[in-house]
Amino acid sequence: MSNLTFLLEIGTEELPADFVANAIAQWQSRIPKSLTENLLTPESVQVYGTPRRLAVLIQGLPSQQPDREEAIKGPPAAAAFKNGEPTNAAIGFAKKQGVEVSALTIEATDKGDFVFVQKKTPGRPAQEILPELVFDWINKLEGKRFMRWGDGDLRFPRPIRWLVALLDQEILPLQLINGSTTLNSDRLSWGHRVLHPEKISIKQAKDYQENLRSAYVIVDPEERRQIIMEQVKIAAKSLEGSAEIYPDLLSEVVNLVEYPTAVIGKFDTEFLKLPTEVITIVMVTHQRYFPVKKADGNLFANFITIANGDPQKAELIAEGNARVIRARLADAQFFYQADCDQSLESYLPQLETVTFQEELGTMRDKVDRIIEVAQQIAEQLNLDPKNCQEIESTALLCKADLVTQMVYEFPELQGIMGQKYALVSGESKAVADGIFEHYLPRNVEDDLPESLTGQVVGISDRLDTLVSIFGLGLLPTGSSDPFALRRAANAIVNITWSANLGINLEQLLTQISADFLTAHSNKNSPLELLKNFFIQRIKTLLEDELKIDYDLVNAILGDNDPDYTTRALENLLDVRDRAQFLQQIRSNGQLERIYETINRSTRLASKGNLGLQTLNPQSVINPDLFVKSSEKAFYDALIALVPITEKAKNDRNYQYLVEGLGEIAPTVASFFDGEDSVLVMDENPEIRANRLNLLGLLRNHSRVLADFGAIVKD
Repeated sequence: MSNLTFLLEIGTEELPADFVANAIAQWQSRIPKSLTENLLTPESVQVYGTPRRLAVLIQGLPSQQPDREEAIKGPPAAAAFKNGEPTNAAIGFAKKQGVEVSALTIEATDKGDFVFVQKKTPGRPAQEILPELVFDWINKLEGKRFMRWGDGDLRFPRPIRWLVALLDQEILPLQLINGSTTLNSDRLSWGHRVLHPEKISIKQAKDYQENLRSAYVIVDPEERRQIIMEQVKIAAKSLEGSAEIYPDLLSEVVNLVEYPTAVIGKFDTEFLKLPTEVITIVMVTHQRYFPVKKADGNLFANFITIANGDPQKAELIAEGNARVIRARLADAQFFYQADCDQSLESYLPQLETVTFQEELGTMRDKVDRIIEVAQQIAEQLNLDPKNCQEIESTALLCKADLVTQMVYEFPELQGIMGQKYALVSGESKAVADGIFEHYLPRNVEDDLPESLTGQVVGISDRLDTLVSIFGLGLLPTGSSDPFALRRAANAIVNITWSANLGINLEQLLTQISADFLTAHSNKNSPLELLKNFFIQRIKTLLEDELKIDYDLVNAILGDNDPDYTTRALENLLDVRDRAQFLQQIRSNGQLERIYETINRSTRLASKGNLGLQTLNPQSVINPDLFVKSSEKAFYDALIALVPITEKAKNDRNYQYLVEGLGEIAPTVASFFDGEDSVLVMDENPEIRANRLNLLGLLRNHSRVLADFGAIVKD
């Protein structure tokens, strides 16, 4: 059985760049799986894409499926044969399978004896199967903005203009019908729209890349990526500068061109007076240019664009792009000057015209709530009057730039322009930085806020959003999270951990939820849902970002344990520190030395009735009930452990506790298994309860660190 090379190319009008990337990824996943399921596993599958085509080149494709033998199960033997004669059930099964009754066999299964037939299915040729698969590959592509084209019902992001399908040198007959339009597969593709605006004949599938290259089309997006990166670096170097190659911009540009050429353009130096972020946003987001920076980080009055036209006309291309960016920068200059003519605070009344959410009022209403939450956090942190004033000013102005002309035109600049306008308005650096940083982190890869104003106001903003949206019942479900509530909760926890802010999240959620109910008396309290939501986010962050073992995370947070839930939310720093400490003592072996003793005590203590908060043995133990000296030794050791545990709690230094538990471990071991050991479950109920209380006290001391019952032994 020989191996074949199969080429499929779908030629289209210019496709959106994001669809090209998504379609390539979908085919890279779907096509190999599809072929394997059809017993046509190839040696390689290469998926290509440009703005005008999607293609797949499959090499080492079997020319046909292998023949298959399979045992097909029929009716129970008892129903198929009576007194050795076939029944209608056996006759019908044999007829359905296309065999004589004599070909049936009886085989034992775990559910009894059944009739089977060994059936041989000859493999089908690849050229018969591929047409079925090709249309499945095309029709199952997913993406945004699919359109109907022609007068048929076929949907695709852009009209399909040609179809290439080659099996080695031969055309694989395919027919794509869309209403009155019929496309028949051929070996004819099209070259670059400008550099080679003619048809190109592909003689054999394996030559696809080189044939298209000769027509000025680089079909491999990874090759285009490397070409663009190299050309941009060379162009920037020619200006004695460097270009920052933004990953998102690069990925988009790769799928906007078929034959990339870097072109250097320039704009008037007067525009360099604009904030660097404004110029960069105009270049990167709106024009898809690469900015060029000097050694000191300032911008050159130049840009690098990736052209898809004739490299010989680079000067003309540069001039055309310069006219476009000049107009965009002139607009930005006008907006900036107009915005700076009034103070940032003067924009606050306009926030009353911007709706935050229909049931939650305007952005001005949200600002008032942010101020209130920020004040609560400032009180918790016991901040001095100067910090409190800076936080209040930051909270007041944090959304004001949303109604400026610049941010209206360039929404990506929210926060950035607020920072600039705050400084122009005479606000302090702390306030200006806080306005920008309260949006951080904007995504999973973004920086966290460094200023106290940015940290407090950022947490306040997100807490207001979480409580308000949860209060309306608009909870995230599955992969749907339109209000980015998971990201908001993650940010609150990460900011708190990063800045070591001693906030009481339990108290904040309780107060903000109560305030929400005061304003929305017809709604239910979101408090319990929010607490559970935050515990889940903390769990995820501990495991995924801090790399804490899952069982240690469970030991820290408990399994629906209200004590641990409350404790975690009351002190996010403590839950982080305990998790990291547990991971540390697992690594250095300290955990193993106390694990058996604590875990055994924890299991037995569950048979008693001692509350989980009790630590002092003098309040719950009756020494008069001691029968063995090991009980007295256990009791004395617990008394000595109390101040150690209290110090560990107060200092959040759990090494004290682990050392204390290590010292008590031999005493507990003697209590269980020594010469003077006891039977915990004594027949005398008072003695039994007394001994269970001893174990319960040890469990409670260990619970100050974690629930050892949730820890899995290494």
